[in-house]
Amino acid sequence: MIKTEDYFNRQIQLWGEEIQNSLKNKKIAIIGSGGLGCSLAMALGTSGIGQIDMVDFDTVGLHNIHRQISFSLKDENRLKAEVVVELMKAKNPFIKVTAYTMDFEEFKQLENSYDLILDATDNLPTRESIDSYAKDKNTPWIYGSVEEFNGQVCFFDKSSFQVFNVSDHKPGGITAPIVMHIASLQANLALRYLAGLEVVKDRLYYLYFNSEGELITQKFGMPKS
Repeated sequence: MIKTEDYFNRQIQLWGEEIQNSLKNKKIAIIGSGGLGCSLAMALGTSGIGQIDMVDFDTVGLHNIHRQISFSLKDENRLKAEVVVELMKAKNPFIKVTAYTMDFEEFKQLENSYDLILDATDNLPTRESIDSYAKDKNTPWIYGSVEEFNGQVCFFDKSSFQVFNVSDHKPGGITAPIVMHIASLQANLALRYLAGLEVVKDRLYYLYFNSEGELITQKFGMPKS
C-alpha cells in the first residue's frame, strides 16, 4: 500500500505535513490540454492537489506530440483531456481528476467552483472569457502564453485581461522547451498560492531570448479592473 508520506516525501520536507495535507482540499481547473496543459498536469498532478479538472475538446495531432509531453505516437486522434487524465491517475493514486471534453463556453455553464484556474489555451478570446468567468466567480487565475522562444505569465487577481488587445491572433512556431518553461512558472505560482505561500499578483512576466541568446525577464504591473 502506497503511503502519502512516502509519495510526497520531498514536499513534506519542504513545507511540512500540515501544508501538504491542506492541498488535499484544493480544487483547480486547467483550461486546455495542449502544450501548456500537458506540462501543467505533469507538474501539478503529482503535487498533492486533491482535484484537478482538465478541459479540452480537441484530439491529439501528430504536430502536437513534440511539445505536448503527455502524448506519444499511439495517442494520435485520441481526446487530449482523456489522455492527460489517464496519465495523472497512473502517476498519482491520491488524486481525483476529471476530463471535460468540451470547449470553455460549454464548460462555463456547469457552474463548477475552484480555488484556482489555470489558462493553458492558445488564443486571446478564450483567455478573455476565462478572465470574465474568474471575475464572476471571484476566483484568481494564472495566464500563460508562448510563441517562438518567448513567453508570458501573470497571476490575475484584481487586474483585468482587457489591457491586452484581444484578437484572434494565432501563434507562430513554438519550441518545446519554452512551453515547459512557461508552464513551470505557472505551476510554481499555483503551488505556492495553494500552499498559502506568498505570491506576487497582477504582475506580468515577459521572458524572451535577446539576439545574443541571453534570457531576459521583464516585469510589468497590470492595471486594476
